[in-house]
Amino acid sequence: MKKHIPNFLTGMNVVSGMMAVFMGMYGNLEMAAIFILIGMVFDFFDGMVARLLHVKSELGKELDSLADVVSFGVAPAILAHLLMKDVLFGGHAGCIRDLSLVGQILVFVPLLIPFFSAFRLAKFNLDKRQTMSFIGMPVPAHALFWVGLVFASLYIPEVYAVLFGNIWVLAACVVILSLLLVSELPMFSLKITDFSWKANYIRYIYFLCLLLIAVFFGLSVILCVIPLYILFCAVDALLHVSAGK
Repeated sequence: MKKHIPNFLTGMNVVSGMMAVFMGMYGNLEMAAIFILIGMVFDFFDGMVARLLHVKSELGKELDSLADVVSFGVAPAILAHLLMKDVLFGGHAGCIRDLSLVGQILVFVPLLIPFFSAFRLAKFNLDKRQTMSFIGMPVPAHALFWVGLVFASLYIPEVYAVLFGNIWVLAACVVILSLLLVSELPMFSLKITDFSWKANYIRYIYFLCLLLIAVFFGLSVILCVIPLYILFCAVDALLHVSAGK
């Protein structure tokens, strides 16, 4: 019986992802973003429970990847598509057929997200280097970027409009982040296995920067979580290269 518990949690990740898709279909971006976050909770606990119960299996591994394609590939693509559509129509309802050819192409650029997410997850399953850290951006981190944009558009619309209220900026985010999914950039895990400074200094500094941004800029911190993570990963990779590691 216990061997099915992690798989049940993974299944709930799929359900959460599909609920996010359904909410997006009805135009409820906030609930769609919340269900993606719920999916992340299930994604975290399924692996942890499997390790605690000593029931890790190849089936669970493959099922986890399939679930992640839905929750962190398809669902974020819905968010990105609707955010871009919202910018093109100025927040009003509209028909895609009324857009220019360029607009019609741009609004479907988010199709890159599930495409590259699927490749990322397949690569992760085969890449033996990715045990304690990642090569390329993890799909939950990518999804979290779009979740952050949704909350920013709702709760700090002025800041969101200045930084991301442009269709070309959003399209560039889709392309760049999708390529990061399958890149060779080493990216550290945010999980802290011990509390030593030497093993976790980059994580501690990252979390400290987020805390300072939250103190001085309030909710704007939600727009910084993933960009700052990417920046710290790039800096950490450069430090390791310069140190000859």
